[in-house]
Amino acid sequence: MIHVLIERQIAEGMLSTYNQLLKTALQRTFVAHGFISGESFHDMNNPNHRYLWCKWRSLQDWQRWYHSKERGELLNAMTPILAQDEQITIMENG
Repeated sequence: MIHVLIERQIAEGMLSTYNQLLKTALQRTFVAHGFISGESFHDMNNPNHRYLWCKWRSLQDWQRWYHSKERGELLNAMTPILAQDEQITIMENG
């Protein structure tokens, strides 16, 4: 099992748009092959600073989703409301 941390900085005034897109993205991710679970967080001092913490069965499952057409379409819709590119960290227990 691996853990993926996705960090996003949302542009000012775009939180409601981001939340709508995130809801759609999470619904699609939940049925992706190898997806185990995911949680969404925000920085208590900066609500535009968002994090997704996801568990995947394997690195290959994550990579399959990361490179999928479906994730690409979701990210294309989300990119205009991001203040900077998302940052992704992949971790494993140990």
